[in-house]
Amino acid sequence: MSHKNNLFITFCDTVSRLRAQNGCPWDKKQTSYSLKKYIREETDELLEAIDANDAEHICEEAGDILFLIALLAEIHKENNEFTMNEILSTITRKMNRRHPHVFGDARIGSEEELNIQWEKIKSEERSKKRN
Repeated sequence: MSHKNNLFITFCDTVSRLRAQNGCPWDKKQTSYSLKKYIREETDELLEAIDANDAEHICEEAGDILFLIALLAEIHKENNEFTMNEILSTITRKMNRRHPHVFGDARIGSEEELNIQWEKIKSEERSKKRN
């Protein structure tokens, strides 16, 4: 596991370096808004690769999307808004919360029960956000 973590840290450091003073002019000028079109394009390319059932292409396009997410995180870190660690922490908490049948003691008997549970949890989350 530590090798994988080191690889992710290296990847995030690479993205940070692209945005640094001596980094890449293209990467340095990006904003969340300017990345929208690239996120859309790369998502479409990933969907095409999935439709083609082309594992190598799926891997490449998933990497492109991961890069854009890391770039978004770096931009927001620079603006003191959030970091990659906060993204990872938020999604980990959400997945744990939404999967009590895996990470808690809830029991699910069918996919239909799973869907009902999922929607109930999402509804509770929306309700908490409004308050």
